[in-house]
Amino acid sequence: MNFKIAKLLLTVSGLLLTLSATANTIEFNGELKQGALLRGLTSPGATVLHDGEPIRVSPAGVFLIGFHRDAAADSVLQVRFPDGTEQTRSLAIVARQYNIERIDGLAPKKVTPPPEVLERITREVALVKEARKRDDARTDFLTGFKWPLIGRISGVYGSQRVLNGEPKRPHFGIDIAAAAGSPVAAPADGLVTVAHPNMYYSGATLIIDHGHGLSSAFLHLQRITVKQGERVRQGQKIAEVGSSGRSTGPHLDWRINLFDKRLDPALVAGPMSKQ
Repeated sequence: MNFKIAKLLLTVSGLLLTLSATANTIEFNGELKQGALLRGLTSPGATVLHDGEPIRVSPAGVFLIGFHRDAAADSVLQVRFPDGTEQTRSLAIVARQYNIERIDGLAPKKVTPPPEVLERITREVALVKEARKRDDARTDFLTGFKWPLIGRISGVYGSQRVLNGEPKRPHFGIDIAAAAGSPVAAPADGLVTVAHPNMYYSGATLIIDHGHGLSSAFLHLQRITVKQGERVRQGQKIAEVGSSGRSTGPHLDWRINLFDKRLDPALVAGPMSKQ
C-alpha cells in the first residue's frame, strides 16, 4: 500500500474514533435536587432510560428527566448509543426541607369535601391526568421558561398543611399574589390542552403542554383568554388572575409537571426578576 494512502487512512480512522468518542457523551442542564427538571443532551438516535423507564429523545438528542417532591436520594440514568455502547450514570438527588403548617379546630367540611361533589372532583381529576399523559415530540420547552406573572410569592412548592391532624396533599405550585384581572403570560411556547371554566378545587384552570410530557397548569383564574387546541408563544397573554375555586384571595397558582412528576416552577424558571 502506498505510504501516503496508508497514512491518510490512519488519520481518517483516528478522526472517526475521536468523533465517535465525542458524540457518545451525556450533558445535563439543571439541578440534581427534589422538584428539579433536568434537560439532557446525548447522541441523536440514542436510547435513554431513567430509573428503568424509557424517555423520549428528540432527533437532536434532547431529553427531559424530573425529580418529584419526595424523590429518592439515588437515581439511575442509562444511555445506549447508536453504535451499541452504553453508559450508566448514578445521580445523587439532594433532599429539601419543606414548610409544614398545622391548623386545628376547623369545621369538618373545610377539611373533607361534601359527598355530593365527589363525583365531580373525580371527573375533573381524570381530565387533568389525561392531559398530563400527553407525550408529543414537540420541543417547545427549548424556548426556556419565564415567570408568567411578576409579584409577591405567597405560597411555595412542597409546603404542606396538616388540618385537624390530617396531613393534606402538599402544595405543588408557586402562588403569586396579584390584583384580580392581572394578565398571565405563557411561560414558554406550547399547546393548550385544558381550558376549563370552573373546577371544584382549582376554579378556572388552564393547562399548556410544552412537549415531551412537560406541562404548565394555571389555577384559580378569573378568565382564560385562549382556547383548547390553540398554540401559544412565550410572553403571550393566556389568562387573568382570579380567585375562583377554593381560594381565599386573588393569586396565580402556577404548576409544572413532567407527566405525573410534580416539579418546582421556581427551579425551572429561575429567580423572579422584572422581565
